[in-house]
Amino acid sequence: MNKLRTISQDNAFRLLCLLAAGIAGVLMLGFMVQLAVDSSAAWREFGLGFIFSSEWDPWSNRYGALPSIVGTLITTVIALVVALPLAFAAALFLTDAPPWLSQIIGNAIDLLAAIPSVIYGMWGLFVLAPIMQDYVQPFLIDDLGLGRIPFVGEYYMGFGLFTAGLILALMILPYMAAIMRDVFAMTPQVLREAAYGIGCTRWETAKDIVLKYGIRGLLGGVFIGLGRALGETMAVLFVVGNIMDMPQTLSDGGTTIASTLANNFSEADGLQRSALMALGIILFAMSFLIQIISHYYLSATKSKRGEAK
Repeated sequence: MNKLRTISQDNAFRLLCLLAAGIAGVLMLGFMVQLAVDSSAAWREFGLGFIFSSEWDPWSNRYGALPSIVGTLITTVIALVVALPLAFAAALFLTDAPPWLSQIIGNAIDLLAAIPSVIYGMWGLFVLAPIMQDYVQPFLIDDLGLGRIPFVGEYYMGFGLFTAGLILALMILPYMAAIMRDVFAMTPQVLREAAYGIGCTRWETAKDIVLKYGIRGLLGGVFIGLGRALGETMAVLFVVGNIMDMPQTLSDGGTTIASTLANNFSEADGLQRSALMALGIILFAMSFLIQIISHYYLSATKSKRGEAK
């Protein structure tokens, strides 16, 4: 009787878990269907040319997604390039630091993750943008001579894609660092000691032992940060410039998909509203594609990490 009751409880729990997973899948499918239906007018009017067009003119009802897509990709890449090594180094330090120091810095990182994005945006507007305009950009462009590189630019606006990317990097850094810290902490101590015993340095141990052992968790942290960078609205809205033109340099003002939606959706109607919905489905597809690529990478490199097929 007890065995039958245990089997019944297991089946009920399995059904509950399946139901929860199914709800998540149905919600995702519902979002996709709703976006596809609401954006159908824009796709009928512009076709796939909507993705490659840089025109955004509400007066003539001509819309294109390319400036928003390019701005989203540029700011996301900047954020990852800046935040990823900092998060990795911070997590590695916290893992080996004395408990009293690790707890203080770890709590500070967790508090950074709890700050609302609008606060980051206001800080970027009133603090970071003036610093960029008065000190950072003159140093990079004039003193280091990076202004001669076409894509860097030679203007001291303070606002723009580069500043927005730095704000995003600051936002995703605590998320990535917290997850990487937990992954590093789960690495068996015997593996670390074995690596140190054969003469590995701290960097070699982190690169060859800890990184490979926790690659799934580390990639999970990276993609959580990437997902927030792709869809962030308010922090970017304050500093990106909100210019619906193709950016020529990192110093130029631009826009992202999320900031375009926030700027235009409240007053949009008709074809413009449909074009904004089309931008939403493009952002959805970008996030979904990143997840597919990450899972494919993990599956393709499973044998190299010694995991069972």
